[in-house]
Amino acid sequence: MSAWLLSGAGLAVLLVAGDLLVRGAVNLSLRVGIPALIVSLTIVAFGTSAPELLIGISAVQEGKPGLALGNVVGSNTANVLLVLGLPALVSRMHTSRLDTRRSYLVMIVASVAFVALCFLGPLTWSSGLVLLAALAAVLWDQVRVARRHMAADRTEDEIADLEGADPDMPWWRIALFLALGLAGLPIGADLLVDNASIIASDFGVSDAVIGLTLVALGTSLPELATTVMAGLRGQADVAMGNAIGSNLFNLLGIIGATTLFGAIPVEQEFLQFDLWVMLAASLLLAPFALLRVDLGRRWGGLLTMLYLLYVTVVLS
Repeated sequence: MSAWLLSGAGLAVLLVAGDLLVRGAVNLSLRVGIPALIVSLTIVAFGTSAPELLIGISAVQEGKPGLALGNVVGSNTANVLLVLGLPALVSRMHTSRLDTRRSYLVMIVASVAFVALCFLGPLTWSSGLVLLAALAAVLWDQVRVARRHMAADRTEDEIADLEGADPDMPWWRIALFLALGLAGLPIGADLLVDNASIIASDFGVSDAVIGLTLVALGTSLPELATTVMAGLRGQADVAMGNAIGSNLFNLLGIIGATTLFGAIPVEQEFLQFDLWVMLAASLLLAPFALLRVDLGRRWGGLLTMLYLLYVTVVLS
């Protein structure tokens, strides 16, 4: 039971530290004059993915690379099936009004390229550099497009859309948020990785299975909370953008950076099943991203049921 409690404590520390890091980074950037829209595309994206990054690095350094890969693959599957499915059960999301074709197609290309790299052998530093270069290109393109459509001055609405934005936050509080976030992330990652491996051993399953389920679900909680609130507020753009952006950053940024600390072997189970489920889940977004179909309760129920079925198959 202690391993479960310590895993929960590690996850809680990760989530709180990640939130503090995002709040500190957002307000620091706004105080020094960086446009809010650019902050949302870069700093916020990195901050919300910081728990996955620290888990990946910690897992590789401790000789548990399956946990690192399982976390990313499982998180990407959960981001589509669960993170979009559950909010759709609560409130219909009018995805027909959005134009997410460009970002969605980029995500699909990144997913296919990632699967191809996995089939070429272990993910090493050279694979990581390819993924990080692709991430840099994606971020540059997003910033370029954002700046082209952005007004010269920040607006109140633009700032309000950023999580934790407070233009009047004092400098000491910004520094405190950054310090606590940066200190808490590695502590939480170590707690979660160590005790998740103990749980895997107790239940006779691999680190990869724990990464695909327990750790992946835990690290997807911030995205789930954000998307549920977006669904309740009728902000389908936030919900869809959150899922697509998180998946892109996980594939290109998290795995790319993690491989710089050690190689990640790709187990046969990933090649035969989990990578294909991740890719299939991404393709399920095509009607909403390309054909302008609304994500209603029936679709939400289907996506949620598919996720529960996937977890059942993995654990069995």
